[in-house]
This record gives sequence, structure tokens and C-alpha cells, in this order.
Amino acid sequence: MSPVPRIILQRLALGVLTLLAVSILIFAAVNALPGDFAQAILGQSATPEAVEAIRNDLGLNEPALIRYLDWLFGILSGDFGTSYSQIKFVEFSGESAAQGGIANVYDQLVPKFKNTTYLAFVTACIAVPLALSLGILAALYRNSAYDRAVNIATLSSISSPEFFLAYILVLYLSVLGGFFDPVSNINAEMTGWERLTATMLPALTLTLVVTAHMMRMTRAAIINLLASPYIEMARLKGISPMRVIVHHALPNALAPIINVIALNLAYLITGVVVIEVVFVYPGIGLTFVDAVKNRDIPVVQACCLIFAAAYVLLNLTADILSIITNPRLRYPK
Repeated sequence: MSPVPRIILQRLALGVLTLLAVSILIFAAVNALPGDFAQAILGQSATPEAVEAIRNDLGLNEPALIRYLDWLFGILSGDFGTSYSQIKFVEFSGESAAQGGIANVYDQLVPKFKNTTYLAFVTACIAVPLALSLGILAALYRNSAYDRAVNIATLSSISSPEFFLAYILVLYLSVLGGFFDPVSNINAEMTGWERLTATMLPALTLTLVVTAHMMRMTRAAIINLLASPYIEMARLKGISPMRVIVHHALPNALAPIINVIALNLAYLITGVVVIEVVFVYPGIGLTFVDAVKNRDIPVVQACCLIFAAAYVLLNLTADILSIITNPRLRYPK
């Protein structure tokens, strides 16, 4: 087998093992939380018989290993379980019965994940070209007033809390400017333009957060290559500085740039909880917060696993792209 497929298979196997280890940590952490779901649903006045009946209905009295294996094999078969918060319990004669409102976790999370993915896609379409352009220009005009101004602006944005940036944008672009709605309440009936407009404020907030990493990595990776002999030869041939950077330095600096872009794309899916709560954006982050408040254990576990899977898959993608774009990684000694 050639080096590239072998390395890719090794990365994929490592990703599967990582997800397995993460699933164990997620299950152990969620089930180690204090309190009892059945008691929280029925309140302090619930009888012990009613609490025990609910625990039996939901399988909470099973050993932890059995519950983990049931959850794991259910996920492998596409079944993420039943959302606790969608189950309405009635107490009678010291017992409880589930009545209506039963929702599969998978069906509940699919539209939310699509909304989060759409937000991440809109943000990436803005942030990645912007960061690459700023980084290339900062490397071209390094140590200039432009370079210092861009570094100060990006570092200021990344140093500010996300909710602070969100409220600043709401103040100037919504309350004072009236350009966008302060609440990103999207639904399936919206047109493409209405959906894009409703998503723009959280997308701009995330752009301010992730641009600095990508811009500074682009700048640093290109500057590190400018002292290389082939760059000096290109300059001696009279090639313009912009062409030297774009056609000679940038292709060889893609590996670290791809890695930092993948990390920030993973953040756009796994780290949007605060932004979705601020803008009431119906994504998986807001669903995760609601599930934690309602002690909806299956939804919490599914959200955590989706976050972990997105992070692992994007990092695997970055590794594969880095291997493909770098001959030294394709043919290691």
C-alpha cells in the first residue's frame, strides 16, 4: 500500500478510537451529575413508588455498563434514544405512565444540526476569505501601519467575550442601524434571503471571533517562508511581491493554514452555544442548553457526541488535506 492511503487509514482508525473513548467519557460524566431525573419531573412531593416506576420505564435502574452498551449500539444503528423532556408523566395509584409527546432524539436534533451547520457555513464563507486576505496583505506589508492595525483589531476582537461582541453588534446593526433583526428566529418557511438575513448577526459575531486565528497563522506561515532560497530566487527574477507570496509562498504554507482553518470550523459547530443562546438561534447549541436545564440525559449525550464527532472529523479532514498538499508528509522517511 502506498504511503498516502496507509496514513489516511491510520488517521481514520485513530478517529474511531477517539470517538469511542469520548463516548465513554460523555456517558460517565452525564450520569455522574447529581440529582435524579425522575425526582425532578415529579417534584419534591412525589411518592417513592412513582419515582421508582419512572426509573423502571426509562431503564435508569439498569447497571451503568448495560445502559452504556444499549446507548452505544443504539447510536450505531441510528437510534439516539427518546427525549425525556418530551415525555409527559401522570401519577396514579403510586405508579407513572408515559403518555404522548414521545420524540426520538435523532428526529429532534437533525433540524437543529442543519441550522447550526448553515450558520457555520455562512460564517466560513465570510471569515475564511477575509482571514486569508488580511493575512496575505499583513505578510506583504509586514511591520507597516497596516500590519499593526490589523493585528490590533483582530486581537481585540478575539480577546473580547463572545456575548459582548454579540451585544455590540446588536446595538449598532440592529437597534441603532436597523439592518438586521436582533433575534435569529429562522424556520423552514423562510426564503433563502430571509434565512441569510436572519443568520447574519450571529455569523458576523462568529467571524470576529475566528478571523484572528486564521489571519495570524496565514501571516506567520507566509513570513516563515519568505527567507527560503526559492523565494529569494523568485525575487531575483523580478517577480512582483504579491505574486511571490500568492504563487510561491502560499501553496507551501497551506498545511498549517488548513489545520487552523479546520480547528476554527470545528469551533463554529462545537463552540456556538453562547452565540445561539444570545440570538435565540434554533441550533444544536441552544438545544443542548435547554436539555441541560431540563435534565434531558439522552439529548445531552447526543449533543456532546455530535460535538465530539464534528471536531474529530474536521481534524481528520485537516490532517488528510495537509498530507495531500505537502510532499514531505506524503513521503515520510
